[in-house]
Amino acid sequence: MIDRAEYFAARLSYETDPSDVHSERAAGRALVVVDVRSAEAWAQGRVAGAVHMPHSEVAARAPQEIPADADVVVYCWSPGCNGGVRGALEFARLGYRVREMIGGFEYWVREGYPVEDAEGVHHRPVDPLTGIPRIRSRA
Repeated sequence: MIDRAEYFAARLSYETDPSDVHSERAAGRALVVVDVRSAEAWAQGRVAGAVHMPHSEVAARAPQEIPADADVVVYCWSPGCNGGVRGALEFARLGYRVREMIGGFEYWVREGYPVEDAEGVHHRPVDPLTGIPRIRSRA
C-alpha cells in the first residue's frame, strides 16, 4: 500500500495548476501547453501560446508535432471535464513527460492569466473566489 506522502508526491508529478503553469512559463521554463478541447472551444479562447490538439488526435499528431523530450501540460475545460485526463493518457502512452493542468481553462481564465482568441491576447478580470487581483506586466 502506498503511504500518504508517496501518494501526494505522485500527484504533484502528474498534475499542475494554472498558477504553477503561469509561474513556470514566466520563469522561462519551456513547456508545451496543449489544449485538448474541440475546435469550437479553441475558437472561444485558449491559454495564450497553447497548441491545439484534441485528445482524440494526440496519438496520431504528437509524434510529428511535439518533440519527444518536451515537458507537456494538457488541459480541457474545467474540473468537470475529463478531456485533459484523456489527452494526458495519450501523451503518457507515447512516452512523453506530461501533466494535467487541474482546473483547466476555466481556472486559467478565472485566475486572470493571458487568454488568446481571434482578437489577440488579453486578460479577463480575476475572479476573487479563485485568485487575488494583482498587477501584471503586459510585456
